[in-house]
Amino acid sequence: MKEEIRILLVDDEKLVRRSMEKTLLRAGFDVETAEDAGAGLALFETAQDDEPFDVVILDLNMPNLEGEDDPDAGLKLLSELLENAPHLPVVVLTAFDEVTRAKEAVARGARAYFVKGREAGLIEIVNDIINR
Repeated sequence: MKEEIRILLVDDEKLVRRSMEKTLLRAGFDVETAEDAGAGLALFETAQDDEPFDVVILDLNMPNLEGEDDPDAGLKLLSELLENAPHLPVVVLTAFDEVTRAKEAVARGARAYFVKGREAGLIEIVNDIINR
């Protein structure tokens, strides 16, 4: 069994990203962060050959692969990740008022969604995924 669980966290909101990163690090995870879909995909692809990520946590609404604001950037990144790693557990992050879109992401292959704001709940979701 791998000793350290590697998580890729992709969110364009710096304060949110930093808060979640700290929470995940305190829980003992190895975390890498990206500020948009393009940077997230680049980190994912680089890691695939050496030390692939065990879980990806990504925001639905962020700049897309071209760096432009795109409400579907998270869904597009989700599709790209699962095309390359079909069994990769992905958790989508969403704002309180976007739960319908989060459920769409789950229908497209995400393992779970998480409404931003209660970071402790995120740890529970990640631990559930890892322990399955």
